[in-house]
Order: sequence, then structure tokens, then C-alpha cells
Amino acid sequence: MEIGQRVKVYRLRDRVSNAIAQKLGKVGTIEGYKVTDGMGVGVVVKFEDNSATWFFEDEIKVVQ
Repeated sequence: MEIGQRVKVYRLRDRVSNAIAQKLGKVGTIEGYKVTDGMGVGVVVKFEDNSATWFFEDEIKVVQ
């Protein structure tokens, strides 16, 4: 996954706030990366409403 790609949130691994849960099924643009606990890397996604949050790579899919 690369910065600038459009992605869709298709699942959420963990319990999240209601605001983040509402992003399920939404499309956004990859803005950057985030080092998570341990050795994982998350992806920061910005949405049309100018909100942004990070997701694990297995929670999003690239939109063609």
C-alpha cells in the first residue's frame, strides 16, 4: 500500500470508538504510516470529511 492510494475500510479488528466504527465501509486516501505496538505498521487514512485515523493493513483494501 502506498501513500495516495484510495482504500476502503472493510473490517475492524478491535473494539473501537463509535466515530471510528462509522468508518466501516467508507473510502479514504492513505496519508502516511504509523508504527504500532510491537513490530506492526498501521496506515493513516484520511476521509472526505477531513477526519483521519489509522488502521492495520488487514482492515483495509485498495479501491481500483
